[in-house]
Amino acid sequence: MDLRMIEMMAPPETTREARQLLEEKKIMGMWTDHLDDGGAILRILSNADQTEVISDLLSDQFSSIEGFRILLFSVEATLPQPDIEEEEEEAAAKEEIEGPGRVSREELYADVTADAELTPIYLAMVVLSTLVAGVGLILDDVATIIGAMVIAPLLAPNVSLSLALTLGDLELGWRSLKANGAGLAVSLVISVIMGIIFTVDPGAEEMITRTMVNLKHIIIALAAGSAGVLAFTRGVAAAIVGVMVAVALLPPLVAVGLLLGAGYLQLAVGAGILTITNLICINLAGILTFLVQGVRPRSWWEEKKAKKASRTALAIWTLLLLIFAGIIWYWGQFDVEALIP
Repeated sequence: MDLRMIEMMAPPETTREARQLLEEKKIMGMWTDHLDDGGAILRILSNADQTEVISDLLSDQFSSIEGFRILLFSVEATLPQPDIEEEEEEAAAKEEIEGPGRVSREELYADVTADAELTPIYLAMVVLSTLVAGVGLILDDVATIIGAMVIAPLLAPNVSLSLALTLGDLELGWRSLKANGAGLAVSLVISVIMGIIFTVDPGAEEMITRTMVNLKHIIIALAAGSAGVLAFTRGVAAAIVGVMVAVALLPPLVAVGLLLGAGYLQLAVGAGILTITNLICINLAGILTFLVQGVRPRSWWEEKKAKKASRTALAIWTLLLLIFAGIIWYWGQFDVEALIP
């Protein structure tokens, strides 16, 4: 059971009102502490999927009061452990707060944006994953390529971009685009240099599979995008699901650079088509998964803007996917293996 501790700081009379507001709900526990400066803290222990409903309820009622603030903490464990039978009995007598079945909007936003910034550490991770993936493709070594996928630096910027388009957050969208664009560009440049320096065998199995693109790759990329979003909304370890996103993004992109650096321009086109198609699918699936999970802005005026942004993004990504699906079908008419020297 994923637990969260919500701390609401406000004047004492406000915390009393908030406690009365939540007493009839099914809350695991509530405690009030008074501060030396005359303020008070109401601590609320709840399930992770209830936090958004509780924080929205408190914000709607008390956000205009001076000194109001909500803090959210992840709870590793609690003693004594929650009694499931006792909870079931209380549920019959109390009204339960039904959550959206995921972590709260605020927690999701913080988790997604934390790793989606354009920082030296992020770029270093991109360089390292590109080097490992490049060596794996040159050596035709599956294990080495999987090692590069575990680093998964491109997961967060793509999930962050999908979240920005879902919420209509232009600032977050711009930051995500910068991080995503910089990561893709750095990876491409590094892999081109590796293609120039090292001997690249275009007929290697791991290389050729990323140039013989077909419509089945669309299914993999859509599943990768959805899995990447679910990793954040359900609190799953992002590094684990990041491997799936890396399958769709990093190896094809590195293959493009290696083939370009080695002078196999026609084969690089196939890997390039796969990379762009996967990028489109990941973001399209990401937005759809966020919408299905019920991720929305808190206020109605922000929700109106978000609906417009998400509909526009869905239309653009879908159109691009249809275009590249046609390109993939056309590319499939060629005998790619005949292009190998």
